[in-house]
Amino acid sequence: MDVFGLIGNPVGHSLSPPMHEAAYEQLDMDARYVTFEPDEDAAAAAIESARTLGITGLNVTIPFKQAAFEAVDPDPLARRIGAVNTVDLTGDEPRGYNTDAVGAVRALRRHDVALDGTAVVVGAGGAGRAVAFGLADEGMSVRIANRTVERAHDLAADVPGATGHGLDELHDTVADADVLVNCTSVGMDEDATPVPADALHGDLSVLDAVYSPIETRLLRDAAAAGGTTVDGAWMLLFQGVEAFERWTGLDAPVDHMNDALRDRL
Repeated sequence: MDVFGLIGNPVGHSLSPPMHEAAYEQLDMDARYVTFEPDEDAAAAAIESARTLGITGLNVTIPFKQAAFEAVDPDPLARRIGAVNTVDLTGDEPRGYNTDAVGAVRALRRHDVALDGTAVVVGAGGAGRAVAFGLADEGMSVRIANRTVERAHDLAADVPGATGHGLDELHDTVADADVLVNCTSVGMDEDATPVPADALHGDLSVLDAVYSPIETRLLRDAAAAGGTTVDGAWMLLFQGVEAFERWTGLDAPVDHMNDALRDRL
């Protein structure tokens, strides 16, 4: 039996187990997905212990993405992002990946969003960093907007061709953009949005990484403006799909994983 898992603290809220278990069931795999909650200073030890126990792969969530990066051999994309959220334990040494970038790209492609032109990434934290690299690698011109403009400029200096902006510039930053991705937590705990409604337009495709609630104020405003909307569950789904496919070498049963995920939202 193959065992896959998740390390984080806390992990009780995670939607990864039902999503991955649905894939195993659909493909008739002898596999299980389990969760681990090590102490906050024990990420490296947890990864090494999982490897010793013969666990095939791990997802990594808060607060361990940076510590995992330092404990494994990151692939080139994860190295540029500076964080790891997926670990393959089948090789001579643990190999680390960041599937957040691919998750956003695949979520947008699932909705037939053309990844050319200009993208605005709101937020310069871990998710924003991953998405900015992912969209830049697709050939998009990336503008990074953040409350602390210095952080936007710092991230833009790392992402090829990117520029940094403050949130007070959003009207101008979004005016001619093709894609907008919210990588902040705004909209999760209150009916709020990081982007003024009158900055949105009908030629804009908007992905909100927030998935609870599924329909955020940002997405409602984008739909009202005539834009294409992509909820955060799609990004969550495809980062899990990418991890599954890296671990197993199989095509993930995306629809079954999506159904299992949305049943829990």
